[in-house]
Amino acid sequence: MNLLDRYIGRAVAFGMLLTLSLVLVLIAFFSLVNELEEVGKGAYTTAMAFSYVGLILPRFAYEIFPVATLLGSLIGLGSLASSSELIAMRAAGVSVSRIVGSVLKTGLVLLVVVVAVGEMLAPLSEQRAQRMKMEALSSQVALQTRYGFWSRDGDTYINIRAFLPDSSLADVYIYEYDPDHSMRRITHARRAVLIDGEWELQDLAQSDFWEQKIFSRELAGLRWPGLLEPELLDVVTVQPHMLPAWDLWAYVVFLRQNGLSAAQYEVAFWSKLVVPLVTLVMLFLSIPFVFGPLRSVGIGQRVFTGAVVGTLFFMFNRVFTYLGVVYEFNALFTAAFPTLLFLLVALLFFRRVT
Repeated sequence: MNLLDRYIGRAVAFGMLLTLSLVLVLIAFFSLVNELEEVGKGAYTTAMAFSYVGLILPRFAYEIFPVATLLGSLIGLGSLASSSELIAMRAAGVSVSRIVGSVLKTGLVLLVVVVAVGEMLAPLSEQRAQRMKMEALSSQVALQTRYGFWSRDGDTYINIRAFLPDSSLADVYIYEYDPDHSMRRITHARRAVLIDGEWELQDLAQSDFWEQKIFSRELAGLRWPGLLEPELLDVVTVQPHMLPAWDLWAYVVFLRQNGLSAAQYEVAFWSKLVVPLVTLVMLFLSIPFVFGPLRSVGIGQRVFTGAVVGTLFFMFNRVFTYLGVVYEFNALFTAAFPTLLFLLVALLFFRRVT
């Protein structure tokens, strides 16, 4: 980067980080208010609520970064415009395209950091937060590992390998022991569904151990009420934002192999890959506003305009994603179309100001 790139970059980066920090403070406040309502349930304490909120903030930072870049760029470039520095740059022969390049370079540097947070730190911290909350709220002795969810009920140990999008369970293993710790029975169910508040194991096989002999049988279904507290489903069910891109794709493959709909997770996978493009489009979109209708207005109006545009993108993206999942549009198209549409709008505005 030369001197001009660094100068513009500092202004834009300051605006982005300021916006991101302020929005995260608001998110943390409202999340904490929500979590404090859970304090007192089970072993969930105020300290745990603060820890939980702190652990989920990296995920929010990743999700709101594209909109924060739009607001931050408007603030940073707007401050340069207000002090007539952009006019001086143009008078010195610096083109709008050259300024755009400086803005995009800054965005790329910050984007690398944020993607690393979103794909490495955020999934780990989110899973740790959910695990801490699950263990505090559950009356069952529970543990979440790479081999699934484990719980203990007396001399019975339960291992649930997968939580499916329809709130059913897959690959359930139940190990029953005698009081002398010898194995009494192993039950394996391919699936478990919640019916009238009770779990029903489906397509299961049981092996009983008795006097050094094994007796096996297969059953179509069996009620098992104490399998998992229904209240824990929201905590332990796999959510797309809790997985990095590579794990999301592995989960998509798993769902397909089991004949289940993977549309929600496919869209989430492609949305993660589109995040860099979304960020660059938001940065590019700020340029026409600064050199066009907002070049002589105050910072408040710039922030308001950026917030409106960012909210419109966020809402349109959510609605289109929902429609794409419901009507089974192509997952890549569903994830990328809102961004490409806003890119087209940005290009049209850019042509007008240049």
